[in-house]
Amino acid sequence: MFDLHMTPEEFRRAGYAAVDWVARYMGEIERYPVLSQVEPGEIRSHLPASPPEKGEPFEAVLRDLDEIIMPGITHWQSPNFFAYFSGNASGPSMLGDLVSSGLGVQGMMWATSPACTELETHVLDWLVDMLALPERFKSTTQGGGVIQDTGSSSSLCALLAARERATGFETNRRGIDRQLVAYASSHAHSSMEKNARIAGIGRDNLRLIDADESYAMRPEVLARTIEEDLAADRTPFFVTATVGTTSSHAIDPVRAIGKICRQHGLWLHVDAAHIGTAALCPEFRWIHEGLELADSYVFNPHKWMLTNLDCSAFYVTDREALIRTLTIVPEYLRTAASESGRVFDYRDWHIPLGRRFRSLKLWFVIRHYGVEGLQRYIREHVKLAQEFRSWVEEDDHFELAAPAPLSLVCFRLKGEDDLNQRLMDSLNDSGELYITHTKLDGRLVLRLAVDAPFTQRRHVERAWSLIQEPAEAVGRD
Repeated sequence: MFDLHMTPEEFRRAGYAAVDWVARYMGEIERYPVLSQVEPGEIRSHLPASPPEKGEPFEAVLRDLDEIIMPGITHWQSPNFFAYFSGNASGPSMLGDLVSSGLGVQGMMWATSPACTELETHVLDWLVDMLALPERFKSTTQGGGVIQDTGSSSSLCALLAARERATGFETNRRGIDRQLVAYASSHAHSSMEKNARIAGIGRDNLRLIDADESYAMRPEVLARTIEEDLAADRTPFFVTATVGTTSSHAIDPVRAIGKICRQHGLWLHVDAAHIGTAALCPEFRWIHEGLELADSYVFNPHKWMLTNLDCSAFYVTDREALIRTLTIVPEYLRTAASESGRVFDYRDWHIPLGRRFRSLKLWFVIRHYGVEGLQRYIREHVKLAQEFRSWVEEDDHFELAAPAPLSLVCFRLKGEDDLNQRLMDSLNDSGELYITHTKLDGRLVLRLAVDAPFTQRRHVERAWSLIQEPAEAVGRD
């Protein structure tokens, strides 16, 4: 039976080949079209209809990786990837994931691998200090942090905990018996609508609050909407404030929103999934002004902190509310350590039961780069984005479409939406860079995010040159 498996020596040889493949890819990444050029169904057309009856050599797998899979890859780590947010993988993070896979830990409880739990708790406490987050998020208080897969899952857990707190922890038992209402900016992430559906709140009970000219939530509109819901005998219970919206990096006024939440006893969740990492640098910590009023907070190291998917750092000030919302303890999961109350069982902090050893890669990254190295990384991206912003402002053909305080620049070619759509399509079809769009005030806007691991000034300069060239042609048509 055991001759089916790789021997340690066979694994070593295959592992060296796989690492060599990844190293070669990292060294050659700029030669690939950033956006995959294949047509729908093209990749599957090159795959055999049936699985192999007998095992194949690892060399054959790597060969097909090159010939079949690579044409269908959009290269999120390319220095010319300026879309969405980048795939912030790094060498230390990849190696941490490799070790995690090798250990094969299922870290659902402290007892199933104490190091998995305790390293995660410790590294998340490190992050509180590194980003100067409120002390109430530390595990040494009534709060604490946990690594989730994504910011969407983190926000769902916050919504569920808020739901239970608002109903005296009875909803899990009896179901929703009142009209609960949640609130978010009209520019909040789309996951809030999905989470409202999943949590049984319902889309109609998610109020999307109007934004101001900088696309940030208007606190006065929030306050008025809450009063209207109270007057109609509804139960307001949850507000999401976004620090760095996906569309434009708009920053909701957390302090003003937090005061409204305190007045009415609402749970305040702060979603800083994309730009929270900027707080590694003291000069950018203004983004978290008022965070001490929050009940929960999330930022994603996998978006701007050189840690590959999936790694979302989720914090609460009252872990008991979260645990009480999500815990179920069948007999086969009872352990002496859990019953003692001296350990964390992270299975009670999120939706899945099973969990990988995610904190290893985050630990590897922090150990390799140090706080200083991570700060340099963030500052360079912000510097490059600000330079790009200045080029847009100085060019009469273009205009800024939103404030650009950090690493995302929203801009557009002056004229109709069709001109901007054609410009974006021509750029992306070229394969030389990749940008995406959003809509602000009903207008199509182009987004250029400077946060890829290998992006340097020459890549941003080249992007601006490529943007200008077709822009002139599009404008003449």
